[in-house]
Amino acid sequence: MNRTVERIGLAALRRFDPETAHAMALRALRSGLAVAPGPVTSDRLKTDIAGMAVPNPIGIAAGFDKNAESTAALSQCGIGFVEAGAATPLPQPGNPKPRLFRLTEDAAAINRFGFNNDGMHAIGARLRAARSNIPVGINLGANKTSDDRAADFATVMAHLGGDVSFATVNVSSPNTEKLRDLQGPAALAALLDGVMQVRGNTPVFLKIAPDLSASEIADLAVVARDTGVDAIIATNTTVSREGLRSPHAAQAGGLSGQPLFERATRVLAQLSTQTDIPLIGVGGVGSAEQAYAKIRAGASAVQLYTALVYGGLSLVTDIVRGLDDLLARDGFASVSEAVGTGRDAWL
Repeated sequence: MNRTVERIGLAALRRFDPETAHAMALRALRSGLAVAPGPVTSDRLKTDIAGMAVPNPIGIAAGFDKNAESTAALSQCGIGFVEAGAATPLPQPGNPKPRLFRLTEDAAAINRFGFNNDGMHAIGARLRAARSNIPVGINLGANKTSDDRAADFATVMAHLGGDVSFATVNVSSPNTEKLRDLQGPAALAALLDGVMQVRGNTPVFLKIAPDLSASEIADLAVVARDTGVDAIIATNTTVSREGLRSPHAAQAGGLSGQPLFERATRVLAQLSTQTDIPLIGVGGVGSAEQAYAKIRAGASAVQLYTALVYGGLSLVTDIVRGLDDLLARDGFASVSEAVGTGRDAWL
């Protein structure tokens, strides 16, 4: 699909409510109606995330392909890795609709999905059937009605760990009541210990919130180190509404997109001073320059989601190739050489 057709398609999708439009976009993707250059790579772009080789450091964040229906198609869209989910032990419908809102004036979105997904059995079957030439991960979640949410993470890990390249413990979504309470040091350590006991050889990542104090960031870094977490994803969506212009600004849920960029990048930089664990930067990335800023703030890799709503999947290749040019401009022979070189600007 060429850029003109993609622009027309994006304009047409905006005539539908956001959740319907997203489902339509995933169907189009599975049908082959997307820019599909295959993984874009170069010697500069090839890198390693916690022992996982990727052709480039740009990935798709969890939530874009919740039910692992489009991972094979996504692997052809220029990215270096993709994360499906979140998956919970049992299927669940999530929160009542409407639960996804475009904030066009802010190049942002607010969602309060509440871990709506088909459950780990259906998702696992799709992951096993998918053919991907890049790493595919799964975001682990807990059922809203569970009596032991911490145990849910281990349950999903045990069921899906053998089908993925990595698994992410997600205790940072603001859309499941009291889920973020599991980010406390004692609760998080116990949860992670349970996941580690059943992970086998699968790398385990931890996804944190952007709404953390400096002391909370330091505590999380210690827990991640002591429990053997392989990478930390910084960050999830925010509950802040600072500076928004959209009429949807007051909607409940997690805010993603451009307004999150600075907040998430500051947390990333702060975290990078507290740990040597590899970091993945997420939040407000919509250009090669912003991806590069995350890397220079301390990220070994970067994930996208909301920017694709406004820029389409062709944005992926623009960012990857633009990042390659920026690395070359500044004399870096590899992504890893650039990691953390601009951290001080965010502290």
